[in-house]
Amino acid sequence: MFLDHLPSKILEAKNQAEQLLTLQEKPILDIAEYNHAKVLAAFQEERVSTYHLQGTTGYGLGDSGRETLDRVMARILGTEAALVRGQFVSGTHAIATALFGVLRPGDHFISVTGDPYDTLEEVIGIRGTGQGSLKDFGVSYDSVPLSEEGTIQHSLVSQGIKPNTKMLILQRSRGYAWRNSLPMEQIAAFVAYVREHFPHLIIFVDNCYGELVEKCEPGDVGADLMAGSLIKNLGGSLAPTGGYIAGRQELVEKAACRLTAPGIGGEVGATLSWQLQFFQGLFFSPLTVSEAIRGAIFSAAFWQALGFEVNPLPDALRTDLIQAVKLNSREAMIAFCQGFQKGSPVDSYVLPIPSGMPGYEDEVIMAGGTFIQGATSEFSADGPMRDPFIAYQQGGVSMNYIKFGNLLAAQKLWEQGLLK
Repeated sequence: MFLDHLPSKILEAKNQAEQLLTLQEKPILDIAEYNHAKVLAAFQEERVSTYHLQGTTGYGLGDSGRETLDRVMARILGTEAALVRGQFVSGTHAIATALFGVLRPGDHFISVTGDPYDTLEEVIGIRGTGQGSLKDFGVSYDSVPLSEEGTIQHSLVSQGIKPNTKMLILQRSRGYAWRNSLPMEQIAAFVAYVREHFPHLIIFVDNCYGELVEKCEPGDVGADLMAGSLIKNLGGSLAPTGGYIAGRQELVEKAACRLTAPGIGGEVGATLSWQLQFFQGLFFSPLTVSEAIRGAIFSAAFWQALGFEVNPLPDALRTDLIQAVKLNSREAMIAFCQGFQKGSPVDSYVLPIPSGMPGYEDEVIMAGGTFIQGATSEFSADGPMRDPFIAYQQGGVSMNYIKFGNLLAAQKLWEQGLLK
């Protein structure tokens, strides 16, 4: 077994990381306990039954399981309504559906956390032409960068607001950026600022990777709309596909009309064989999220002990599931992901290589042999092939799974002479 043959340098880093993790665990477990109680209460208050776990076919008319799941999700996220659907193919699809559902030609919106994640660039119209982007439909866009300290710049946002500005969007996670994710405290302060000075504006949150990491959600602090993926946090590693939109009732309904058609909205949509996995994954999600956070702390401490820059630092406040490791060369990035892949239960023998991906401008390398294709809730590492070559780890269904992936990535770097 590989654990018996690790170089002493890697074993020393492993031991240091394990010791540091023990000092960080209590607040993580406290949050997990709180969120488990919240999720359990939502299931009980909506009287979830075995009847709701059965799917429907065709139009899915009168699907009480689908309607109950929407209400459970809304309770968990602190919103009036939610739209949980397997018809969403990704988090990007759910976010795009919300934006197209609410924004109209002539509207203007601002990203207050800098330009968003790569796959939204073509949705907005920053890249690409003629594909039906928001820009193609006459919706204009600006962005305001975060401060050097990683905070939303309220005054600059105010200066950017125009008479036709309708929405302000926030990306809760770091995405593919070397920055801190947004803590709920900062999101709450920004919502309060906007409500005081610009009460007519809609506040939208890209909630991917942030759900259940803290004790409250954007809906709890007054955000109007949010969206995310079910093969990330809230799928609990069991959801086979899907995403969600949650927020104010009228805004969720507008998004539903974009997903289906005006006049149909959220009243249809077969749930097939997904419902059991959606309900069960959502119930397990506080556990899988807490395991992923524990693993991220181990990863940060481990790679820091090996001499690499990491973000966030091992003792930093965790506000999303992503752990970034700066590898500084193309060769190290490839070796990292190829070693990481060896720790997977599926396709462990595959060697990831950089390639083009739909929605990305740069080549991307992705590692993670998951049971659900691309499920970052299970465990993955990926990143764009651009300087300074940063690998972004996400998720992890168990602490040991995360640990093994990192140990094998380090071993691959060692074998190629790429460890300092």
